[in-house]
Amino acid sequence: MIFDVLTLFPEDVDRFLSGSIIGRAREKGILTVRTHNIRDFSQDKHKKVDDYPYGGGGGMVMTPQPIHDAWLHVTRDLPYKPKTIYMSPQGKVLNQDIAKELMQEEHIIILCGHYEGVDERILEEIVDEEISIGDYVLTGGELPAMVLIDCVSRMVQGVLPSEEAFSDESHFHGLLEYPQYTRPPEYLEKSVPDILLSGHHANIEKWRFEKRLERTRDRRPDLYEKYIREQKGDQK
Repeated sequence: MIFDVLTLFPEDVDRFLSGSIIGRAREKGILTVRTHNIRDFSQDKHKKVDDYPYGGGGGMVMTPQPIHDAWLHVTRDLPYKPKTIYMSPQGKVLNQDIAKELMQEEHIIILCGHYEGVDERILEEIVDEEISIGDYVLTGGELPAMVLIDCVSRMVQGVLPSEEAFSDESHFHGLLEYPQYTRPPEYLEKSVPDILLSGHHANIEKWRFEKRLERTRDRRPDLYEKYIREQKGDQK
């Protein structure tokens, strides 16, 4: 899977995505993550990439030309158009279902905005989808881009040791994850539940499912109600 990130801060993106699991997947060639400095494509002699907004208002707006040329640099010789995503607080909020859809893409371009945003014309020209990581505003799109890449990449075959490494986690099937325990069996006068030490795998799976339901109901009643509705729908 290929990610191309259009950004003003490529070093920050590369630094984060070169470590841990994603970094190892890049080294193995399972993932390709390339960063492109939008400023390198500016035709301004001072490499300026922003200007004052028409109509007035505070802040600056990223100009279309450097972004468009950076995007063309990535796409010009391709026989297909990669899916292009703009990380924006106005976009759909990222969730596991969106991540699973994006995992089916072979090539994704991510545009990271800054300042007061990006000239609307370039969004209309190149962007297929706007995605947010939450209902709040950050100073730039780099952190959201890294979150998106991490979220999607960990489901790509070969990035994690097995599908179970992510399919049992919170949100993958609409429920939160069950409680996890490791050694020692007793700590701070709290013991690991006996069922997990029993070796009876069927009972363990039953306990884990019950805990997923219980935890989702208590912590995220919205997800619990959605899960119950979907289960009832499947049984019709």
